[in-house]
Amino acid sequence: MATSVRLTIHDLEGLPQPLEDKRYELIDGELYVSTQPSWQHQSVCSEVTVLHGTWSKLTGAGMALFAPGLVFAVDEAVAPDVVWVSKERMPHVLAPDGRLRAAPDLVVEVLSPGSADEQRDRDIKLALYSRRGVREYWIVGWQQRALDAYRRGEDAALHHAATLYEEDTVHSPLLPGFTCRVADLLAGLP
Repeated sequence: MATSVRLTIHDLEGLPQPLEDKRYELIDGELYVSTQPSWQHQSVCSEVTVLHGTWSKLTGAGMALFAPGLVFAVDEAVAPDVVWVSKERMPHVLAPDGRLRAAPDLVVEVLSPGSADEQRDRDIKLALYSRRGVREYWIVGWQQRALDAYRRGEDAALHHAATLYEEDTVHSPLLPGFTCRVADLLAGLP
């Protein structure tokens, strides 16, 4: 009978530091390695962070953060592209060690080219964020110029709520008064 090895964050501490072009994540004890994102990917992440950050400062409702480490458990440590945490939930999400240790209200992942990366964001991370209590999850496909929004349902799982395109406006029940066009998230892309 074959068994797979479940890695933990402690196992990663013994590895050589990642090369600057690699990103390591653990999901259910499985190691996922990806290359650092492209300029287009980072541009979209920056726009998402700026738009959420500006709205958050105006309302005092919470805080947006670009590429934080998120440690749910010793075998579940990921680096989402952008998170937003409400002011009320921040004390429960941010641990004394300065790491996020519980589900942010909103997680945004920006797709990188490649079927493995896309499958990880659309399936594996969706399942992780769903079972860990993320209230809303956005997947931005800059190449498709679209945003898929998932929201927590009555069954406490994330469900697909909408696919929005460039001309559509993003609204969220988590972010009262926040609006932006999908095109705003893609600003600066050819």
